[in-house]
Parts: sequence; structure tokens; C-alpha cells
Amino acid sequence: MMWALICKPLVYCYIVGAAWLPAKHKLMHPIHVSTTNIEYNKQDSKLEIICTIFTDDFEAALVKDYHKKTDLSKADMHAAMDVLVKDYIISHLQIKTSAAAMQLNYVGFEINKEATDVYFESDKIPAFKKIDVNDSLLHDLFDDQINIIHITVNGVRKSEKLDYPDTKLSQVF
Repeated sequence: MMWALICKPLVYCYIVGAAWLPAKHKLMHPIHVSTTNIEYNKQDSKLEIICTIFTDDFEAALVKDYHKKTDLSKADMHAAMDVLVKDYIISHLQIKTSAAAMQLNYVGFEINKEATDVYFESDKIPAFKKIDVNDSLLHDLFDDQINIIHITVNGVRKSEKLDYPDTKLSQVF
């Protein structure tokens, strides 16, 4: 929890600070971090998932994995990028609330300043006490990757930081 309080302001400081620099002076961000927000929507009995990843890092990972030209910000490439974004996240993020991995249904992605938000939801699932997450986002690109996972169930939020090479997290609610 403490790390989430520290890291989020650092990420926003980078985004705001980098926006003021002239293009020729912009540097790569010094931290490699993603956040995954998982929230159980009790009314719909579904998990709602949002992965937030620095756009430049995400595009580099897509190029490395799929060897295709990527540009998440170009409207005319959005449909082609949907396929890559969906496949990448599904291959690097698994969530279980029972014995089997849950199928994540891709909703879409959007650019949010310097980051890309990717949206998924689960099929209807029964209430649960335990959730397991396997998150290896950008592990194939950076050996200093940090993945922060926030899980909210029935108004209770639990957060955890996974430092590369750690990928597994279990929470009980």
C-alpha cells in the first residue's frame, strides 16, 4: 500500500514534467511500471480490469513480440492495434478465482496522456474469497519492471507491488 502511495505521484510527476520539456530534451522515463486495477462489480457479478502502461513501453513490447509496426495513437491503426493489445495482455495477465484461469473479455484501449489504458471484463462469476493473479506485463522487455496490482472486492481494496521477476499474487477477501 505504501508503495502505491509513493509510486503513483512519481508517475504523475514524470508525466507532467515531461509534458513541459521540448521534444528534443525529452528523456525516456526512469521507471518501468504498470498498474492493473481489478474490481469486482457485485451488481453485474463480473470483474472489471484496467491495465495502465506507459505507451512507449507498451509499443516497444508489442513490436518485440509481434514484429509489426505499432502506433497506439493513430486512429487508422486502431483496429489492427486492438488485436495486438488484446493478445499481449491476455498472454501476460491471468486471473483465477477458482481452479481454472478466467477468460478475460477485451473491451478496448485508449490513450490517456503518456499511458495506455486497456479494459477487460470477466464473464459472470460467483462471489469469491480468494483471487490469484499472474502478471508478467513488460517482463519480456525490462528486468526492472514493477507491476502494481490493486484489487477491490466489496469495497475492500488491497494493493501489492510485484518487482521483476515476481509475477504471482494471491489475495483473500
